[in-house]
Amino acid sequence: MTMRHGLGCGALCAIVLTAGVAGAETTRDRASAGGYFRIMTRPDFQGGNSRLGFWNLYGRLLNEGPWAALELKLDLLQPTPGRQETWTSLHAKIEGGSFFNTDPQQGWLGAYGITQLYVKAGNVLLRDVTWQVGTLHSYFGDLGLYDLRPAELFFDTVGLSARYNSERLELYLGAGDAGYFVRGVGINDIARAAARVGTSEYNTVFTGGGYARLRFGGKLELGGGGQAYVEPKVRGNRFAPYQSPAIASYEDFYRGEVAQRWVDANPGLEDLFPRPEPRQSFSYKLIAYLGFGGVGPLRWNNLFASYRLRHPDNFKTETYQGRDYTLYIKEQTDQRYELLVGNETQLVLVPERLDAVLGLLFGDDKNADNTIAAGEDNRTFYSAVLRLQLYLTPTVHLLTESSGARELSKNGRLWREHHDSLFANDGQVADSRGLQFGDTDQRTTWQLKAGVVLNPLGLGIFTRPSLRLLYGLQYANV
Repeated sequence: MTMRHGLGCGALCAIVLTAGVAGAETTRDRASAGGYFRIMTRPDFQGGNSRLGFWNLYGRLLNEGPWAALELKLDLLQPTPGRQETWTSLHAKIEGGSFFNTDPQQGWLGAYGITQLYVKAGNVLLRDVTWQVGTLHSYFGDLGLYDLRPAELFFDTVGLSARYNSERLELYLGAGDAGYFVRGVGINDIARAAARVGTSEYNTVFTGGGYARLRFGGKLELGGGGQAYVEPKVRGNRFAPYQSPAIASYEDFYRGEVAQRWVDANPGLEDLFPRPEPRQSFSYKLIAYLGFGGVGPLRWNNLFASYRLRHPDNFKTETYQGRDYTLYIKEQTDQRYELLVGNETQLVLVPERLDAVLGLLFGDDKNADNTIAAGEDNRTFYSAVLRLQLYLTPTVHLLTESSGARELSKNGRLWREHHDSLFANDGQVADSRGLQFGDTDQRTTWQLKAGVVLNPLGLGIFTRPSLRLLYGLQYANV
């Protein structure tokens, strides 16, 4: 049982720079920029990584790291308001998570990347349809308290999309290739990607899908959609999907003992280690959204859900008796399912005096291949976060946030509850080949944060920029 506490002084700012229009006869600026950044200092009175919690399951305040995003837009062919004329614009987004003196990377530019680059064109061939070529990231909305977007599609895709948008209906269709994200590295590993320039971890992963959203009078929205992935078998490309027939059991694969078992059963035949067999891989993601509000104290409520079958992994390498063996693991990683449901309710408790936001999150991860080892691929978690913001003046506010979360491991003990966990686990008998890593299958966490907030632009929990001086406490059983 541990108690963590820390003093946090954070600046959480959103910067939007847009050109104003002086008059109808004035030519508008073709270029504009917008962005977001957060930077903080968080002395931790118990040492550690200057973050209060393990991850954002307990709310984003004091649990998240630095981040910056700069979005650039250039109008190649400007639209004319009120007219159905063709228009075209170029967009780019640069983002990453490091600033000098805030994290171990010390503001290294390799921690940043151009994560989006695309061209939009409207009223080409079809009225009220926007075409997009390039990166295709799209989503229904945000869970602000958790810094999550459960209902998002095409984050990993480069291709072509079309979006029809009217007062009542939004329809989105897209298709492209996700091979570099799936087989290479993603946005969460930009630094590793920078160190691996020149590698060719790629195989085509065809993907397509879309969503529809209905709006009813500004008080109700309903949406749903999905995305599917198909990776064809390509004989001769080592980054294509294969399966190694030498893998006899999931336990051998998990322990890294496939090569050892095979060589022990076939001494002197190392050169005849079985060749992998080509396969085809498939995965998908389904999303749903319900939004409503504008009734009594309820400003707005967002409910998001996603259900995902993760794409199978490619290969791993084992070393036995000084020799490397490449194992292709499509069938050991093709039954990993993830369910995520999140809800965020924004309330006006006392008009212009007190606002509240309540967030709820539920997740269930299942790996049907892995029935033996404790891990984050087989777990259930749920969380609640409540934030209150009291407006002393339009720009000076008091903030308090509390959260409670519980994580459950389906395959046994995943976390350490005791410093001497050996004596609280498995009859006090050491097991160097055990498939559990602690002495408890549950992690329970509670946090409380409070402090002063300065919002130069006035009232609102999500009004930016926001400058915060916060103090946080955490209790955890691990």
